[in-house]
Amino acid sequence: MDGEFNVGSLRFRLGEFKRAIDEAIKKAKKDQLVTRIWAHDHKLWKPVPTEISNRLGWLDIAERMRSEIPALQDFVRGVKADGIDRVLLLGMGGSSLAPELFSKIFVIQGGLKLSVLDSTDPDAVREREKAHEPSRTLYIVSSKSGGTVETSSFFKYFYNKALGRLGAEKVGRHFIAITDPGSSLEKIGRQFGFRKVFLADANIGGRYSALSHFGLVPAALIGVDLMRLLSRAQQMAELCHNTEVNKNPAATLGMVLGTLALHGHDKATFILPDAKAGFGDWAEQLIAESTGKEGKGILPVVREPQIDNIEYGNDRVFISFEGAGNSPSIQIEWRDEFDIGAQFFLWEFATCVAGYALKINPFDQPNVESAKMQARSFIDSYKKTGVLPLTRSVTFTWSAIEEFLAAGQQGDYIAMQVYATPTSELTNAVQQLRMNLSQRSKLATTFGYGPRFLHSTGQLHKGDGGNGLFVQLITTPPKIDFPIPYEADEEASDITFGVLKVAQALGDAQALRDAGRRVVTFEIEGDLVSAIKSLLAV
Repeated sequence: MDGEFNVGSLRFRLGEFKRAIDEAIKKAKKDQLVTRIWAHDHKLWKPVPTEISNRLGWLDIAERMRSEIPALQDFVRGVKADGIDRVLLLGMGGSSLAPELFSKIFVIQGGLKLSVLDSTDPDAVREREKAHEPSRTLYIVSSKSGGTVETSSFFKYFYNKALGRLGAEKVGRHFIAITDPGSSLEKIGRQFGFRKVFLADANIGGRYSALSHFGLVPAALIGVDLMRLLSRAQQMAELCHNTEVNKNPAATLGMVLGTLALHGHDKATFILPDAKAGFGDWAEQLIAESTGKEGKGILPVVREPQIDNIEYGNDRVFISFEGAGNSPSIQIEWRDEFDIGAQFFLWEFATCVAGYALKINPFDQPNVESAKMQARSFIDSYKKTGVLPLTRSVTFTWSAIEEFLAAGQQGDYIAMQVYATPTSELTNAVQQLRMNLSQRSKLATTFGYGPRFLHSTGQLHKGDGGNGLFVQLITTPPKIDFPIPYEADEEASDITFGVLKVAQALGDAQALRDAGRRVVTFEIEGDLVSAIKSLLAV
């Protein structure tokens, strides 16, 4: 087929776009793209080094982390010797997605069972609490800055619960921190006598941190062979030193993604088997948060229901591990689970190359703070008045959905944003609704639980070209709610997880509207699964 070629283990089918991509690759070679990336030359992306020169530590982190392996193995042995058999990671975005992926693709005899909490929904918090008896649990508090509101809230809640069960002398041995040097979390870890405070490389952004302490400490606890994992990453890194852009797998991948996006094919659609679906979640944050800014962006479309004979819009590029029949498409090799190390490096390098092609900085996140500021404003108002402002919600009906989506046009996408307890039953219901909307609109669809997606696709939602149609589903009130303590080891509180969740939903909606985005909010009392099923029955 015209436009088919291989670069290493990657197979590209580019059709009519092959010529434009060849020209872009020639320019990249002339610009000495690969040499300058490895030389940490910020001018590839922007004339000033801010949030670039101090964000390239991931380039050699696989090599540097090898020397950490013996200490990590000793640490894991000590944890097991204390009768701990499970891990609860408290974190968001880049701090949680790689560990969650490790836990899904590696099933290792003798490894600790790892779960992640990245939802402020009270029922989700309660479910994790029930499944983790403090005497058998190691809590990982994971945050680069230490100031992430969700992670801070999780820590204070679970520390108090563990303190009540274990006592002041033992509780610290059940907590560790992963953070940057000098962060507030480092100080908290010292103050509360954490078993260990792991200080990661501060020159790596969260979404590029999978092969740093943020990913490898949880991986070690699961029982992953870190040497094999890092060896695969280093093998890919060696291939990515090739200065011939068209022979460098990651450089070619990045130029293909960036150039296709400039030609309107900006929906990177991952078609993955269930066993590898978690890879899409990790790649979603990396690509969306890195490229969605300055009116541009590559939208990762993951876990989209497959529909027979669907008429896709002319805005897709398909990515799979087993080959896709559509064009343009990219096929990736995956030999075994340890190839995830190679995939981490491949996509990190490719994403920063895509940033070069799009002429943006792939390492900053200029629009993320807007939703946080709005949420803080609503929380401050709640603390003064005892109530949150009313949502701009409408009745959850087909007519309301159709009226909202009527403005959609070629190149748009529908983003389902669900602020509710993440369950398999709800996920299946939303996926059915998502499939229905895909069939009706022929638009790409995405789905994320809040506030999790705020740390993944939230940047792109406010920073791209404004072609999102945002459908918020918020459930209130929760079945049961829990106060968030002012401080660890104190009971006093003036806000609950339920209030925080709704404030985050309101804050994001307001930030989207302030950015000129199209948003509809459906506030649903009671069971969201039943509400969706009733809607679909109509």
